[in-house]
Amino acid sequence: MGLTKSERRNRIRRRIRKVSFGTPQRPRLSVFRSNKEIYAQVIDDTTGKTLAAASSRDKDLQVKGTKSEVAAAVGKQLAERAMKAGVEAVSFDRGGYLYHGRVKSLADGAREGGLKF
Repeated sequence: MGLTKSERRNRIRRRIRKVSFGTPQRPRLSVFRSNKEIYAQVIDDTTGKTLAAASSRDKDLQVKGTKSEVAAAVGKQLAERAMKAGVEAVSFDRGGYLYHGRVKSLADGAREGGLKF
């Protein structure tokens, strides 16, 4: 019997986290995707602090449309907040999800907002 979807994702996630580590100069952009919403945060792993965060549940995010369009808007909003916090470059942590669909849209939105990957 094979792995469940969540077990497979967690295995991939741990593999990614071995390599991806957020420093103060280049923090980690972490993505979490639920069935309805998408969340992203910029994390400095040396201190364990979240420098900026954005999600599709934020009240000031007034975007209607497909989940991918909402994810792109979340990426742009996260980029704005990260720039305010003094972050220009990030290390992308896709959280075990395929770089496709909503995760890719969020990354593209963040790039559009000015973050360098």
